[in-house]
Amino acid sequence: MNASAPGLSGLRERLGSSLFHRVAGPAGPENRARIHGAPGPRWFGADRPIRTVHGDASMFIGGLRALLLQSLHPLAMAAVAAHSGYRGDPWGRLQRTSTFLAVTTFGTAEDAQRAVDHVRAVHERVAGATRSGERYRAADPHLLAWVHIAEVDSFLRAHQLYGAHPLDAAGRDAYIADTARVAAALGVLAPPRNRAELADLLAAYAPELRATEEAREAARFMLLHPPLPWVARAPYAVLAANALSTLPPWSRDLLGLPRLPGIESACVRLTGRALTASIRWAMTTPPSASPDPPPRTGQPGARTAPESPPASQPFNSAP
Repeated sequence: MNASAPGLSGLRERLGSSLFHRVAGPAGPENRARIHGAPGPRWFGADRPIRTVHGDASMFIGGLRALLLQSLHPLAMAAVAAHSGYRGDPWGRLQRTSTFLAVTTFGTAEDAQRAVDHVRAVHERVAGATRSGERYRAADPHLLAWVHIAEVDSFLRAHQLYGAHPLDAAGRDAYIADTARVAAALGVLAPPRNRAELADLLAAYAPELRATEEAREAARFMLLHPPLPWVARAPYAVLAANALSTLPPWSRDLLGLPRLPGIESACVRLTGRALTASIRWAMTTPPSASPDPPPRTGQPGARTAPESPPASQPFNSAP
């Protein structure tokens, strides 16, 4: 696309600003400036895979997939239903999660630790019981590990299918190792550090997973009744279809979601790539905009290069 064509640059600016406001919230510009402008060391250097994945438009698909997969742990879903406010304030929850991911990925080490400390303090206050009487604590390392691995698997899978620059085998392992640093800081014990460890841990949780009524309600809310204006429903339907297409078949069966393998491989993936390319175009600052344009991507702190450039999870944000 020629961003300098008459009217096209204005369209790009409007679309990018609208998406950024939705994902980052009113404090997005201020947070973005601090994340990139504050001096000091970072947890992750500019060349780390976590920056590549978390700064890409594929996170929109990966984030929805993560929510659907995470909902299959009954204790995690009970905590989300009781404490996250995903129905009453879905955009606020998305914005808090997006900011957390941006700060820990791109921000200073001091700000990243401060964000982690805040989340851990919130987790300590979140506890309760499921409808069947099972007790849960958001700070439980076992529960945190499930939330983490479902998220990492979702972000990485979406990036490999829809990202501008999919990672090679070594890069995928390095991404998992990067995310392990954040997970350990949040209280996850021995988080996976490569694809083999991630696959083994996902398999180990299989006996604990089931679709509760709360999980099905959450899926219906996210897939059928998103809090969006009608003009945004069609693009969101494409996003949702692609998130569904990347879920493992067993998880879709548990949630009662349809499977159409032929249609998905032939049509859905193509629309997903077109949608993420459009989002990437809208939210990447044109190279001619200024000598040093401010970052503007799907997360409040992500800086995307013109040639290479969020997300949501139940626990790693303030409820």
